[in-house]
Amino acid sequence: MDFGLVLQTDPPASAVVGLMRRAERNGFGYGWTFDSAVLWQEPFVIYSRILEHTENLVVGPMVTNPGTRTWEVTASTFATLNDMYGNRTVCGIGRGDSAMRVAGRKPNTLARLGEAIGVIRDLAEGREAEVDGQPLRLPWVRNGKLPVWMAAYGPKALALAGQKADGFILQLADLYLTEWMVKSVRESAAAAGRDPDSITICVAAPAYVSEDLAHARDQCRWFGGMVGNHVADLVSRYGEHSSMVPEELTEYIKSRQGYDYSHHGRAGNPSTDFVPDEIVDRFCLLGPAEAHIEKLEALRELGVDQFAVYNMHDAKEATIDAYGSEIIPALDR
Repeated sequence: MDFGLVLQTDPPASAVVGLMRRAERNGFGYGWTFDSAVLWQEPFVIYSRILEHTENLVVGPMVTNPGTRTWEVTASTFATLNDMYGNRTVCGIGRGDSAMRVAGRKPNTLARLGEAIGVIRDLAEGREAEVDGQPLRLPWVRNGKLPVWMAAYGPKALALAGQKADGFILQLADLYLTEWMVKSVRESAAAAGRDPDSITICVAAPAYVSEDLAHARDQCRWFGGMVGNHVADLVSRYGEHSSMVPEELTEYIKSRQGYDYSHHGRAGNPSTDFVPDEIVDRFCLLGPAEAHIEKLEALRELGVDQFAVYNMHDAKEATIDAYGSEIIPALDR
């Protein structure tokens, strides 16, 4: 199993770079960041610095979207980083939540997202693609490689990931929901004539290594609120009791009372008081190292190839070090 570290690009950027270097020293293979231009600093600028100061770490957004930047700009940015540092990027992409809503725009449609996945990949790898009716190619790209991994929750999005994406990003670590969603993605891939096993499965969730479960829960409760934004979209689209969306995913948002993006992805977010302890436990990895290892082994049995640690809490360095000293070695056995 591979491991990734997920950070917000809060200033100073040097701190982000430092944590990514620490992660690589501890056995992490991927460095991810949020991508929301209003809320945080521009990640692609920081990726260049991370790549310069690491040797093998693969970097990318978790996740970008097709609306913040034009597709040729996104592809050219990835291709430039790859040319400079040797194909060490991955494009995580989704419809766009905070990046679009904070700027007063709606998330992108799935149709637009599906088209963008192919165009960005083709352009970044040196092939011609059509953007707004105009055939384009980046003539300077040589031996470019850009895997595109799609974040999804709902049935139509899961189907699209299976049809189009190189990888699937699931932003929660609930075993039941992981099994259901991985199965949906792979069935869609098979129906589209693709090899289901060729799709990389990445589960991303907060991890907090501690015997103090109450404190760990409070530090990670924000995650249930972030996931709740996407669940609320599913409920509005499919209905509260739709057979297309598991009740395990929808039941807990009944007490949700709006959401303030100024606290997005941060410990102590007051918009997440509605999230019960049960959901925090199911969606996150909490407790002593042994509990993390047990859940990660279960996720691996469900086909998960990478676990990406959301590291937005008061124990960033300690979490990275605990994973490096106890947890990652145990999963390598």
